[in-house]
Amino acid sequence: MKKKKGVSILGSTGSIGVNALDVISKFPDKFEVICLGANRNITLFEKQIKLFKPREIAIFDSVLAERLEKKLGNGEVFTGLEGLNRIAVNPDVDVIVSAIVGAIGLIPTYEGIKAGKDIALANKESMVIGGDLLTKEAKKKKVQILPIDSEHSAIFQSMEGHRKEDIKRIILTASGGPFIHKSKKEMEKVTPEEALKHPNWRMGKKITIDCATLMNKGLEAIEARWLFDIDIDRIHVLIHPESIIHSMVEYIDGSVVAQLGIPDMRIPISLALAYPERLPNTFPSLDLAKRGKLTFFEPDLDKFPCLSLAYEAGKKGGTMPAVLNASNEEAVLAYLSNKISFNEIPEIIKSVMKKHENKAVKKLDDILKADSRARGCARGLIGRS
Repeated sequence: MKKKKGVSILGSTGSIGVNALDVISKFPDKFEVICLGANRNITLFEKQIKLFKPREIAIFDSVLAERLEKKLGNGEVFTGLEGLNRIAVNPDVDVIVSAIVGAIGLIPTYEGIKAGKDIALANKESMVIGGDLLTKEAKKKKVQILPIDSEHSAIFQSMEGHRKEDIKRIILTASGGPFIHKSKKEMEKVTPEEALKHPNWRMGKKITIDCATLMNKGLEAIEARWLFDIDIDRIHVLIHPESIIHSMVEYIDGSVVAQLGIPDMRIPISLALAYPERLPNTFPSLDLAKRGKLTFFEPDLDKFPCLSLAYEAGKKGGTMPAVLNASNEEAVLAYLSNKISFNEIPEIIKSVMKKHENKAVKKLDDILKADSRARGCARGLIGRS
């Protein structure tokens, strides 16, 4: 009898975490939730704890941790970054769902890899800023990093059974977000409420804003560079508003292999959790005849400069991707707080990148220092805007 896979979810109350638990709940014979970690949504977290009965739990906020500990009355609630690291290295965990939003996800993901855990990766920022460290450690520990992002899952599937040396380019598809048909001038006054209305996907606030600026696609290009060990110049972005073709791989003979499916994150999540198996589901089948047509066009880099900035950072490498990501996180937070306009997001990122003295990444601390300096610089610019 096969042993159940022990799962630790970093970011269980976010959209990926909730969907991962939905998948796990349908296959109790295959998975066991060993650990759960959350940020601040204590109400949902408490419900998840009661339903899945994890052996260890962590909530980032220390005040909420104390409150939860008193309420549950049965065991310690770990807190802070140390708490997340704790549930990443639990000896009974086989696979970690890395779904924390932002650069903070790098350290527990890295600790999990060092502890020999497979990673189901949704936290793209950790791969963007620390891809070299993570992939080298994964090879050393002989663990897998399996992508949860629908685009990277599609690339992964489209490369299965093919030689990497035969790849000509990777084509990352992007929905284009809610403003793809607006002019640059019209985007000056778009509100956070408008930016959060993604046409196809239901996600957290930060990633939804990244989709609206196309920064998400730029981050995904850098992530793909590390996940699939391919030069970023061979990663191409194509707008595909229907979000049916999740990404494609073109080979040197002209063949293009694509992965298609309905836009539901539970599909790539289930593959990452169960790989090399596929899990059955009851979702509606993709009906291409009913869909009618699929459309594609090139991104407008003048309207969406965040994409160009991400490629610039990806090509420069070193600590520049960490600076790109940190300044973007600060700018998005400021936009959501109505401190800056939508079009000021790329302006702040560009200014921070210009001020940064790029350095090679030799250790984790190099990334963390660059991240900290970039955040300070971004906050200073936001305060003056």
